[in-house]
Amino acid sequence: MAGSGVLFRVDRDVPGLIVKFGNYPLHHGGVGAIRSLGRLGVPMYAITEDRWTPAAHSRYLTRAFAWPTTGTEEPAALLDGLLAVGRRIGRPSVLIPTDEEAAVLIAEHQKELAEHFLFPSVAPELPRRLASKQGLHELCVEHGVPSPAAAFPETYADVADFAEHALFPVVAKNREAFVRRRRPAVAGTTRVDDRGHLLALARRWGERPGVILQEYLPREQAEDWIVHAYFDENSTPLALFTGVKVRSWPPHAGMTATAYVVDNPELAALAEQFVKRIGFSGIVDLDLRFDRRDGRYKLLDFNPRMGAQFRLFESEAGVDVVRAQHLHLTGRRVPEGEQRAGHRYVVENIDLPALLAYRRGGYTTPHAPERPAGTELAWIARDDIRPFVTMLARFARPGARHLYRLWQGSRRT
Repeated sequence: MAGSGVLFRVDRDVPGLIVKFGNYPLHHGGVGAIRSLGRLGVPMYAITEDRWTPAAHSRYLTRAFAWPTTGTEEPAALLDGLLAVGRRIGRPSVLIPTDEEAAVLIAEHQKELAEHFLFPSVAPELPRRLASKQGLHELCVEHGVPSPAAAFPETYADVADFAEHALFPVVAKNREAFVRRRRPAVAGTTRVDDRGHLLALARRWGERPGVILQEYLPREQAEDWIVHAYFDENSTPLALFTGVKVRSWPPHAGMTATAYVVDNPELAALAEQFVKRIGFSGIVDLDLRFDRRDGRYKLLDFNPRMGAQFRLFESEAGVDVVRAQHLHLTGRRVPEGEQRAGHRYVVENIDLPALLAYRRGGYTTPHAPERPAGTELAWIARDDIRPFVTMLARFARPGARHLYRLWQGSRRT
């Protein structure tokens, strides 16, 4: 069971609060965070869409606050709601955001939130910039970190001009946090195969398309890597892990379905240096793609918050990034320890369709171990089975429909 090798004690008088804005009830990362700290005796609270959210049924959850949001609300309303939750908890709690909108709101309202919550101190504008595809690209250029070539059209005419000179295929993504919820240009990371396809999409984007058009890195020439870490106020890593993504759903562009812990000192150094240069503190979830054509790791996403697959990574001392944050913010030492190389993480409800898609496409991950040294499942846990059962009940019909639509889309690409 996770946590059996823990070599430290947490402050059980300081709760944790899972903060999420938007409607995505089947979020295994929130369940993982509740279990991670709850197994150590930390009282855990969570903001949930409703009482049938799987996280609300964890045995390690003290209380769920049902607060349906879309992420399109005014920041003042979200702030008021979060402060109300803090007052109901009644004692300072460690905030654990699970999406960019929550991370940005916390960073930009640190003064108001400090009375009720504990969170890393960070430059207020930095998480919004990191969550922005354009902001991240500019930071990469500024600090010499490789990233895919990108364009940021401001008008339909800009898109049309780009289409005349672009090397297809390209990738279209929503550009900004919050805006992606209010006015999404694309449903998610979208491969665009030719000029006609791009212009057809652009006609729906209006006069100010909120997209980034990015260089496509060929699947057969690339490998997907992830870095999860927790950095203190001096941007020093107190926990840093590297791994390789074997499957995702939708294929090659979505959420991690299966990944392995793989030691990668070069990647760890790249991530540490970049975070140091930009001065970030807190939990990070980075997605990078190794481009075999030029031998460089290219930064695709910098999520300034906990990643859904964070439970892939745990040190020999029992530290993951959520535990590292709680220890540090409560004034306790974060013990050092090597990562569990070869460990595997599987998200059951999306890995089966991902497995079928990857077999069909012939994609391989050379750095993945042949056999896992151990496996953690996202949903199934012998000591906490109810979130899995609730997930199945909620996932069955709409999930099957959604997966079928995504599968049909992946076949076209």
